Amino acid sequence: MITLAPLQPEHVTHFYRWIADPEVIEYSLSAFQIMTTPAQIDAWFACTLRDDSSLNRGIFTTDTQELIGYAGISGISRLNQSGEYFIFIGEKAHWGRGVGTEVTKQVLALGFTELHLNRIMLTVSEPNVGGVKAYAKAGFKLEGRLREACLRNGRFHDKLIMSVLKAEW
Repeated sequence: MITLAPLQPEHVTHFYRWIADPEVIEYSLSAFQIMTTPAQIDAWFACTLRDDSSLNRGIFTTDTQELIGYAGISGISRLNQSGEYFIFIGEKAHWGRGVGTEVTKQVLALGFTELHLNRIMLTVSEPNVGGVKAYAKAGFKLEGRLREACLRNGRFHDKLIMSVLKAEW
């Protein structure tokens, strides 16, 4: 189905199209909501590739090696053995096909076995029902709620906090 591999500088061009699509970025990084030029995307992508406190992986289809998104763990604390999971699937043709669950499971495996983390958390927009289901299938548990923490399309919505511990994984 998918494989994870390091992102390369030439992969930035995929993000131009993805970030320009309001439906793709609706529940994504707030930074994506304000990026409007290739130069802004280039700067963000270059920082992403250099970020040594994060694990960043491209999501590639196994059969064609097409880049369809990226995922990983940000804000990795070696001291606290924790980090924050993220996923972004830019190719809408792959939505609703179990890709999110599979990617989440693979990133959790990297976090717990290679990075030796104890806790991986995430925040997800409550209206992102598919995301919430994928995270729960991969083992994340609901911890709490950030009330009206996100503004999209002129409306506030809650963000849910979920996590999984190594002992639960």
